[in-house]
Formats: sequence, structure tokens, C-alpha cells
Amino acid sequence: MKALALALVLSLPVPKLAKPAQLAPTPSQQSAKPKGGKWYFAATGHAVYCYGPVMMMPQGRGGLLRVATFCRGDQTMVPLKD
Repeated sequence: MKALALALVLSLPVPKLAKPAQLAPTPSQQSAKPKGGKWYFAATGHAVYCYGPVMMMPQGRGGLLRVATFCRGDQTMVPLKD
């Protein structure tokens, strides 16, 4: 009787466990990449945090003005103190 019960149990199909579905992370769940900004000293005497490159812009009288680009507070260009 034990042999019959054992044979019956061993003949039953074994369910295979499926791997959990890999969900793609949503943009809000992905790790935020650093924007690579830098602090600069503005010509007004304040510190500003800008994300873009520093550029040399021509002035009206033929000189060049050093500016930081794409700064916090919706400022496109901020003149820098030399």
C-alpha cells in the first residue's frame, strides 16, 4: 500500500515556478542622473548654480564678457566676475 501511494505521489506533475516578471522602471523610479552643474561667482556678487558651459560673449565696445549658461531660476546667461 505504501508503495502504491508513493508511486501515485511521484507520478503527479510537478508545477514549475515561473520567474517573477521583470517590470521596466518608470521614469520617476529611475535614479536621477546628476545634471553636472557647478557653482559660479556672478558679477552681481551672488553665487549662481549653472548647468551649461562657460562662454565668452562679445560686448558692444569690442570687449569680451565671460558668462555662465543655463542657470537656476530660469536665467539663460549670467555674467561672471573675473
